[in-house]
Amino acid sequence: MKELFFIRESLRDKITYYHLLFFVASLPFDRLYSELALISLCIHTLIHLQKVTAHKPSFRRLFLPISLFLLTVLGTAYTRFYDEAFYEWERQLAFLLFPLVISVQPFDVKRYIPNIIAVMALSCFGTLVYLYYTAVDIIRLNHLPFTSLFSNAFINHNFSAPIDMHATYFSMYIALAAVGIVTLIKNETHTGKKIVYAVILFVLLAGLLQLSSRAVLIAFALIVNGVMPFLLVSKKKRWLFLLLTISISVSAFYAFTRMDDLRTRLIIDLKEDLTRTVNNNTLEPRAVRWNCALELIGQSPVYGHGSGSEVALLKELYYNRKLYNSYLNDLNAHNEYLSMLIKTGIIGLIVLLWIYMAGFKQAIGEKDLLFYSFLVITGVVCFSENIMDANKGIFFFASFYSFFYLGGPGRSDAVIQK
Repeated sequence: MKELFFIRESLRDKITYYHLLFFVASLPFDRLYSELALISLCIHTLIHLQKVTAHKPSFRRLFLPISLFLLTVLGTAYTRFYDEAFYEWERQLAFLLFPLVISVQPFDVKRYIPNIIAVMALSCFGTLVYLYYTAVDIIRLNHLPFTSLFSNAFINHNFSAPIDMHATYFSMYIALAAVGIVTLIKNETHTGKKIVYAVILFVLLAGLLQLSSRAVLIAFALIVNGVMPFLLVSKKKRWLFLLLTISISVSAFYAFTRMDDLRTRLIIDLKEDLTRTVNNNTLEPRAVRWNCALELIGQSPVYGHGSGSEVALLKELYYNRKLYNSYLNDLNAHNEYLSMLIKTGIIGLIVLLWIYMAGFKQAIGEKDLLFYSFLVITGVVCFSENIMDANKGIFFFASFYSFFYLGGPGRSDAVIQK
């Protein structure tokens, strides 16, 4: 796989490329590494900025991805929570830096997106191997049956705990990486490499199940059954491919939900999460917190309550409604669309939807499976997580949206450079 790491570009562009590889490879680990990669990339870009003449950014295209950061700045003007608002500036600075850095690069980022995702896949693969080794070692030391690997003790956050990584965010990286590996398998002609990619894909898919992020699994099912048949295969094979993917998806879902803890995680917990009644024996459902969020939205629907207001205002409602777990853990709405409405109202939601619509328009026009998959994954996860408020979500969205949307004149359907 030396073609991943040795490209025929100028020294400046090679350094840019290696920065991007290090950044995506570090995503599953402590945020310090990805932050260092971004800082170093910014410094490298500034050093060579005067020499950049080939790729001048279009203000209209540049404005779109940085508008999320601008919304936070605008929301600070009328908030009551300035400390929290400026902390959001710090967290969301990547929404400004990534588009700026990528837009002024003469380096054709989009041409190398398959390479970049392949390196992220290798990083996720290595991380999953480590996590499985850790889980199996614990099982061995405690003389547990191997089937306990699929028990509650080793799924979702319990599985990703050794790397201190939120299961849903890690699952997002894996899902996009898996789509990238599928495209590599399709384009590869060398049998040996296809086998290697197939092994990597198997481990990534096993990791998705082990992490059991419902939102990501739903998004991945939509991609496999609703996107791949139309963007990955020819018209003649489309319906056969669709029949095959649906059959495999249904069979896999049926098989895995025969396991008690997986069935509880994927079905029963989902039903409980969407109920509006609080059971003292379980954590407070998301739907209950969503009701609190809707009450806040109704108080200021047009422009919201300002940046940094979400958790502080929700905590007041949590306390009044005796949602003490949510209160003590400072939980947000766990829904990016509701979060945007709380902080910046309908204006903010329109901006977020505009970003997605522009992305889908470009992905459809270019028949870009990877971009389309990225938008589906993040768009679905936004229903269950505030991905624009967490470092791992911010860096993932800011970087890959910039790669796809602003990445350069290269073809989005390029294969690994050889």
